[in-house]
Amino acid sequence: MERMATVHMSEAEVARDLHAVLAKVQQGFEVVIEQDHMPIAVLKSSVPVRPGRKLSDCIALAKAYETKLGFAPIPDEDFAKDVQEGIDSRRDSFEPPAWD
Repeated sequence: MERMATVHMSEAEVARDLHAVLAKVQQGFEVVIEQDHMPIAVLKSSVPVRPGRKLSDCIALAKAYETKLGFAPIPDEDFAKDVQEGIDSRRDSFEPPAWD
């Protein structure tokens, strides 16, 4: 298991910019909140951070290779299936609220 990076912050620092603190947590950091230099709480992601790239980053990288090298990478035979599985695993069913 890979150890996540830890950031120590005072409660005042956390209160000043909670949005930035939550962004750090989403990046995989563990945030230790301290009061008088003593830890009082730990913020960490509720889901494991998965390594990898966004699909948009992969497309941009492929276009850069094509421009630089004159050819684009060719996806393997399971690429379309893998992409569809990724989409399906993140698709939420939409159930509109019932109006009284």
